[in-house]
Amino acid sequence: MTAAVFDNRACQLGEGPLWHPQCQQVFWLDILGKRLMTRDARGARHWQFDRHVSAAGWIDRDTLLVATEIDLIRFDLTTGTQQRLCPLEADNRVTRSNDGRADPWGGFWIGTMGKQAEPQAGAIYRYYRGKPRLMVDKITIPNAICFSPDRSFMHFADSMRRTVWRQALDPVDGWPVGDPSVFLQHGADGPIPDGAVIDAAGVFWCAEWGSARVRGYAPDGGVVGEVALPASQPSCPAFGGTGLRDLYVTSAQMGLSAEALNSEPLAGQTFVMAGLEQGQAEHQVIL
Repeated sequence: MTAAVFDNRACQLGEGPLWHPQCQQVFWLDILGKRLMTRDARGARHWQFDRHVSAAGWIDRDTLLVATEIDLIRFDLTTGTQQRLCPLEADNRVTRSNDGRADPWGGFWIGTMGKQAEPQAGAIYRYYRGKPRLMVDKITIPNAICFSPDRSFMHFADSMRRTVWRQALDPVDGWPVGDPSVFLQHGADGPIPDGAVIDAAGVFWCAEWGSARVRGYAPDGGVVGEVALPASQPSCPAFGGTGLRDLYVTSAQMGLSAEALNSEPLAGQTFVMAGLEQGQAEHQVIL
């Protein structure tokens, strides 16, 4: 299976695709370009920020929660106004936000990392009922935050360690239960897990940085599917479209030489693979 171009605007570091179920359109972010992007019946649009933005969740039809390098904000899509919900390592100039996703209880999980991928400079937080709480510390590149369809567990990864963990969650309020266990450990020469999402059947679809693919893993860790991309650095997938059967995938130009960009003209663009397995609807953020 090979994905096609959905949007040809190149991102320096595309991330965080989000299918908004009320707007029926996909939003995504260019972290280094500091912009929130979308494409709808009116064509391609974007909103420019003065700081890095990396992930989003939907609050209602007109507003998103957006994770920036210093805070979580409520962002109005119609007016462009911002309301700070809480700071996010605002006193730490080393870090910025990275991968994030809403959970089934209305919370929002968000990772931070060093802007130069400083070892163990990052963390993962859960914003829930108006307050952020530290979930994981001393992580280098947090990624692959996603939730099982039965709400029993979530995944997260440290891309630098090429490892994905599974964390059990309390069914009442979604807090972690016990210690995480290793789900995928690729080893020093294995794939680099980036963003990920779990479909309705429980398959873990992970963008693998540097591998030009999104790979599907069964709950036991076995490979059950693969989507090829015309870009070597896919960063994050999201299900959307009719019946939630289209897989949108962001990618990046970051780190590619001029020679590599010449040989990879679609790097940084956003792709779609239509007619895949049915995904889960993105959960609403409840403030």
